[in-house]
Amino acid sequence: MKKIHLPGILAMAAIVVASNILVQFLFGQWLTWGAFTYPLAFLVTDVMNRVYGVAAARRVVFAGFVVGVICSFIGTKIMLQGDGFTYPAVTLRIAIGSGLAFLTAQLLDVAIFDRLRDGTWWRAPLASTLVGSLLDTAIFFTIAFSGALSFIEPLNDVTWAGEMLPLLGVGPTLPLWVSLGVADWLVKLTLALVALVPFRIIVGYLSKRTT
Repeated sequence: MKKIHLPGILAMAAIVVASNILVQFLFGQWLTWGAFTYPLAFLVTDVMNRVYGVAAARRVVFAGFVVGVICSFIGTKIMLQGDGFTYPAVTLRIAIGSGLAFLTAQLLDVAIFDRLRDGTWWRAPLASTLVGSLLDTAIFFTIAFSGALSFIEPLNDVTWAGEMLPLLGVGPTLPLWVSLGVADWLVKLTLALVALVPFRIIVGYLSKRTT
């Protein structure tokens, strides 16, 4: 494995593990803390894709996926205490949902970016992130919190996520986890735009170093 890929792999693994932990904690009523860290995975993938190519981006995705999943499953064995309860640092459903969502969405991101790489500099990272993040959000929140999939981890009580509430407080009545997913995706849309700035800066810096 080339040394130039190691920072990308480490960054990807750190983002996955941190997000798997932070997604269990609410920020306000409709967001989790993981909503602010996980979108960085798309920035890492897109930078690798632009600077080192599609093959390098896929290697970072796969390596980051393996390391992240291993660390996440280790997290399922680490018990935390709070408010009189004992709970795993990472639940099994979150580990599975995160792994499947990550791999599927990131590979789609890589493919879309590669298809659009010859266009305007911002089009490939923006389009690939928007589409990839939508798929990521749908897969993750469904597996992690949908009551229909409670058989995956019967002892993990996620009934709180199934509470029926108006969508984001104003829309049709749906399970809370749907509002969490929609709010999460809206944050990803915002961060996809903001990330264009560091994307441009990092790509410029790394491109000079590799020439």
